[in-house]
Amino acid sequence: MRPEDSRSQIEDFLRIEELRRQGKVRPVSTSVTVRWGAATPISSSFTFRWSDWKEDFPHVLVQCLVEPISNAPEGSHIKLIAPAWEALHAALSRNPDALFHLSSRQLEELVAASYDQAGFDEVILTPRSGDFGRDVIASKGGWGSIRIIDQVKAFSRGHLVDANDVRALLGVLQSDRGATKGIVTTTSDFAPRIVTDPFIAPFLPFRLELVNGGDLRNRILSLTP
Repeated sequence: MRPEDSRSQIEDFLRIEELRRQGKVRPVSTSVTVRWGAATPISSSFTFRWSDWKEDFPHVLVQCLVEPISNAPEGSHIKLIAPAWEALHAALSRNPDALFHLSSRQLEELVAASYDQAGFDEVILTPRSGDFGRDVIASKGGWGSIRIIDQVKAFSRGHLVDANDVRALLGVLQSDRGATKGIVTTTSDFAPRIVTDPFIAPFLPFRLELVNGGDLRNRILSLTP
């Protein structure tokens, strides 16, 4: 089975689950089996059942969290898929460590989805390579227009973002004339004394923002499904 077919199956299942929540269908013995290709960093097969929604499977749910809607010079405009967001939101509320189960690309998709859910007018997910240090680009027009470039780092617990990583984003921020703010988002945390670094501190918090794993989880949970 091709990865796009697996994604379609998960989306169909999420739509059924949404109808079930609305009381429009009754859960019977419905299940969806997903078989992943060798290149997919998940188990070789997985079966969704109604009872599975009591468990935490963010690494699977995030596979269909965002949908590309059009092309952009920097990547793809995306929108989130609401049922998947709701299910992932519930998983994160139950399991504080769920973010550590996501791959780098999955975390980028999650961050992109959070900007869409937060009401940004345009959210761009950049390619896996050649992104020039920008993983997600989110823009909002009108009063107080802003264009954020977000560099996302899926680090394991204890693997801290160092000052050089943050300074690198500042370099990108200076080069991207359209960007008004840069954010470094990580599942882990930042090295000590970064906030007092003389080359970083002057930009905090209005030009540069540092979001660790706890901050990211709180932000996602604050975005009501």
